[in-house]
Amino acid sequence: MLTFTPIHPTFGAEVHGADLATLTDEGLEEVKTAIAKYGFLVFRDTGLDDDGHVAFSKRLGDLDNIARFLTPGRKMRYNHIELFDAGNLDNDGNILDPDSPRAHQGKGNGIFHVDSSFNPRRASYCLLRSVELPPDGAGGNTTDFADSRTAYDALPAELQQQLLANNYVGRHCIAQSRKLGDPEFYHDLDPSTQPHMRHHILQRHEPSGRMNLYVGAHLHRLEIEGQGLVDKDESDRLIREINAHVCSAPFVTSVTWKQVGDIIMWDNRAVQHRAGEGSYAGKYKRDMRRTTVHDDSPTAWGLNATTTAMPGFVYDPTGGNTTGAISADLSAPAVAVHS
Repeated sequence: MLTFTPIHPTFGAEVHGADLATLTDEGLEEVKTAIAKYGFLVFRDTGLDDDGHVAFSKRLGDLDNIARFLTPGRKMRYNHIELFDAGNLDNDGNILDPDSPRAHQGKGNGIFHVDSSFNPRRASYCLLRSVELPPDGAGGNTTDFADSRTAYDALPAELQQQLLANNYVGRHCIAQSRKLGDPEFYHDLDPSTQPHMRHHILQRHEPSGRMNLYVGAHLHRLEIEGQGLVDKDESDRLIREINAHVCSAPFVTSVTWKQVGDIIMWDNRAVQHRAGEGSYAGKYKRDMRRTTVHDDSPTAWGLNATTTAMPGFVYDPTGGNTTGAISADLSAPAVAVHS
């Protein structure tokens, strides 16, 4: 029997008694039930290595992978293509240059977002594992979460009615969060020219039956299904208002990474998250690895065709790619990013 200690009054819990390497099917169902309730779960000192991390994640569903992000100059530091690199290390395991394109891309992770909302098929769960952490006091040892289901419940009545009446479709694009995170580096990148994936911003979280605000930093533009794009100024205003509401203090909590082997599992259909602040960049290693589970619910693809290719991301104004193009072609070169 697993036990759960709530982290915040409305969401999040730390799990006790779970050995993820040997968890029974009954234990796995307890985990699924708990994450439907809490939105995210914290497992301390799991002892999992890459093999165990991937193996446990596969029990939750089909996994996304980084095959579309592997370029001729980008080699993997580990053996599993199902592991996304969410740390600050280069190809050789050295600390990433803070002025490198990858470091600039990572700044977008410091804004509340939903992993993979820019993909045609939603992600359900993500499992992020600490492999090496900066020393205490250097920062980089927290991840923040926002309760987007409770935020929906607490919307001002007039705004909630507006969202229900219009049933807005959100057009999501990774370029949007990257430009928000580092507008100077991405000065010449125009998110409106890039591929967008379409998901309703009001969604029923099927495991819990609760309504959820599916928004975040990747959300670029709103449209009304069958009527076209919302006026840009109005769309921008609404997106700012909704995102600010979801990420306001009553709905936010922070989790501290305590040791190597900690895993945080979250449901992208129920929460947003962001990387915590810190001054470790360019000074200390922060090796974090993430698996991403494809959503298998009936609405996982939103308004996107099931044949739509998963997009990559290419942007290097210093030389490699001066246009800032995003590729939706699986075979096209791209730079791996943590979303």
